[in-house]
Amino acid sequence: MTREERKVILGSSLGTVFEWYDFYLYGSLAGLIGTHFFSQYPEGTRNIFALLTFAAGFLVRPFGALVFGRIGDLVGRKYTFLVTILIMGASTFIVGLLPGSDTIGILAPILLIVLRCLQGLALGGEYGGAATYVAEHAPNGRRGFYTSFIQITATAGLFLSLLVILGVRTWIGEAAFAEWGWRVPFLLSVVLLGISVWIRSTLHESPAFKKMKEEGTGSKAPLSEAFGQWKNAKWAILALLGLTMGQAVVWYTGQFYALFFLGSILKVDGPTTNLLIAWALLLGSGGFVLFGWLSDKIGRKPIILGGCLLAALTYFPLFKLLTAEANPALHRAQQSIPVQVLTNPATCSFQFNPVGTARFTQPCDIAKAALSRASVQYSVEALPANTADTDTAIRINNGAPIRATDPTFAQQLSAGLTAAGYPAASNPSVVKMAGPFDVLREQTAVIIGVLTLLVIYVTMVYGPIAAALVELFPTRIRYTSMSLPYHIGNGWFGGLLPATSLAMVAQTGDIYYGLWYPIVIALATVVIGAIFIPETKDRDIFAAEESGNNARA
Repeated sequence: MTREERKVILGSSLGTVFEWYDFYLYGSLAGLIGTHFFSQYPEGTRNIFALLTFAAGFLVRPFGALVFGRIGDLVGRKYTFLVTILIMGASTFIVGLLPGSDTIGILAPILLIVLRCLQGLALGGEYGGAATYVAEHAPNGRRGFYTSFIQITATAGLFLSLLVILGVRTWIGEAAFAEWGWRVPFLLSVVLLGISVWIRSTLHESPAFKKMKEEGTGSKAPLSEAFGQWKNAKWAILALLGLTMGQAVVWYTGQFYALFFLGSILKVDGPTTNLLIAWALLLGSGGFVLFGWLSDKIGRKPIILGGCLLAALTYFPLFKLLTAEANPALHRAQQSIPVQVLTNPATCSFQFNPVGTARFTQPCDIAKAALSRASVQYSVEALPANTADTDTAIRINNGAPIRATDPTFAQQLSAGLTAAGYPAASNPSVVKMAGPFDVLREQTAVIIGVLTLLVIYVTMVYGPIAAALVELFPTRIRYTSMSLPYHIGNGWFGGLLPATSLAMVAQTGDIYYGLWYPIVIALATVVIGAIFIPETKDRDIFAAEESGNNARA
């Protein structure tokens, strides 16, 4: 690897780390941001608006891919992803300075939403630019290895954001952090922005793009050529269904759903959850480079599709092992205490609520939601179709039914579960780390081992994905074509995973049932990818461009 190539990888990867750091900050601090920018609303409404604002960043990512992908194919890779990091960094820094709704009223949430959309647009253009730029600098036979450093950036950005938030919280205390300290991580991003812009400004345009420009073979209308012509559009669709769709759900399950599962379902406290995930990320992230390098030797498809298949086959036993180790008392209760919801199933809703705005008020929904929040395994016993909604009840361990419409329903349910043997949230069997290096006990070691294996699956599907996408498309429309399937896969299929899985858990009463969402999608990607996606590791992207074909053979 030459000095210039190392500089290209560093500039692209470092900038993308900072972009993901900026993006994850909002997700980690959404609750606090809601109290400052939506303070005129009750707490429940405030939290809903905070989640909606966060979701806006995900929803606009594909549009950012279209906007900046087109610019990147017309103007150049270097200047486009220099613009994306300027937009992302400036938007994040301004969030740290933005007055709250107590100061400027309704203008505060409006400006916050605008900034979040700008962040999402910039992130939509950033990944495709960085991946394309590095791949077009890489020699044939080493693109998987070179682009694997880009793949580390999302995990590194998450890790960096968690470290900064934890450091500031520890330094100034919880009260000060809640009042003003939450702004510090956003403001610190300006330092990261300055370093990244300085490095990127010294880089040169990619050789493939310069060659295309010199020969006059560039596209005059990348969007219409990439998606308006079936010969090109079909490859974007196949890239989504046969690569990024499965990659996205494996990635989100291994890093985000595991975090949610530990904290919300297994009742592990926040600091311990973050430390467990941090250790897994630290131990497993080398897999990005390992599998990127390996994909240059044996191919992109075997590793990406193999990761999807391994994940699909082992998710159930791995998450059950997490439950048994992280909260043994809850695991025993789930196995031994029968709980039924007695209701007319026709009155129950599928509680899919991706942005937190839906309200489920039927007695059946209230009963199911209460049991799901308590992480109780339950079954549904159907009552006659003419049964009144008010007859919906919960029966614990074959005891007396607790009606969901009773004014003291919550208190009766809590007391009944405790009396039957379900543990309180603070039961002493729940894993709790005494400090960041409390990792040698059997309980924590096993949990970190399981989480690390989930991260390794992430590295298998994500490490080679940039090289695989780059090699599917010609230089003239590469930035545009690869960005859209990547961000639809990760922004929508992956982004909807937590809400979809949670709704499936509430629907069935099985805390593991939500895993069917990533399993089915990962298996679909295995089948579609194996049949329709060609192996691309040996393609010469320069030769393909010279021959005038799109290298689809």
